[in-house]
Amino acid sequence: MAQQQNGIGSEHNGDTSSHHTSTNGNGEIQHDRAEGFTFTSEPTLEDIRRLQTEFTEERNWNQFHTPRNLLLALVGEVGEVSELFQWRGEVQEGLPDYCVPDWTEPQREHLAQELSDVLIYLVELAEKCHVDLPQAVLRKMALNRLKYPASKVHGSAKKYTEYKD
Repeated sequence: MAQQQNGIGSEHNGDTSSHHTSTNGNGEIQHDRAEGFTFTSEPTLEDIRRLQTEFTEERNWNQFHTPRNLLLALVGEVGEVSELFQWRGEVQEGLPDYCVPDWTEPQREHLAQELSDVLIYLVELAEKCHVDLPQAVLRKMALNRLKYPASKVHGSAKKYTEYKD
């Protein structure tokens, strides 16, 4: 249902794993972290906003896409992502296929589609509320750096209100 409402499909482009496999001197398989995962440069958030705007306008759905409705749709999509992780226990970064429980390619694609729905609704909600997300992220990261100075919080998961000067 959400797929019909947002209209932007996802496309899998290669390996989603951020790990590689090697063997140690004893012949045991080792899984090392690669340099890391990065997003492609396109589409940008603005591209996504524009695609979603066009999709919505072509269907005359703008009348239904109020901030409240978009927020509720976003929450529903986050719930759908949560369902994919439910009952799996802890899942390793990159959803490596060598870990239990295995993530099949159709499950990975389902996750990609649900995360896409979350992003699409978030971008459209930001548009309706006139929030420039990239600029808001920059401001929020600056605020977080002040609230969580690395020298005080390194390796700790405490909330900023729990730190003492």
